[in-house]
Amino acid sequence: MFIGEYYHAIDEKGRVAVPSKFRASLKSGVIVTHGLDHCLFVFGNQEWAALAKKLISLSLAKSNSRAFSRLMLAGAMESKLDAQGRILVPDYLKRYAGLKKQVVVAGLYNRIEIWDTNIWKKYKDRTEASSDDIAEQLGELGI
Repeated sequence: MFIGEYYHAIDEKGRVAVPSKFRASLKSGVIVTHGLDHCLFVFGNQEWAALAKKLISLSLAKSNSRAFSRLMLAGAMESKLDAQGRILVPDYLKRYAGLKKQVVVAGLYNRIEIWDTNIWKKYKDRTEASSDDIAEQLGELGI
């Protein structure tokens, strides 16, 4: 289980430290891919396999299904934690997420998200400002 916000820097080689409490769950490796809202998603191998299975079962006849599958699958990269608990983020994914030097590593239960610190702050401010409306809509869904 991944929860919490952690602030890290990307080093000159494009590596980001994974919070130490997350590392045990990711020893077999991770998949880094395009996330939504211009962040990156990081999955452990088991979670990735479950998601990939769902993605490949989407209808090929629907353009949105094809586009989303391409975004997630073609944009994905396997990585292993190095001895210092860092993962490599390739340039194309750094560009997509607008990652500069400082990042937020956010735990979202079954995945990790990596955000540029400034983009995260803006996103979080917007979300917190509309949290009552969001809660209202989710309440209608029984959450």
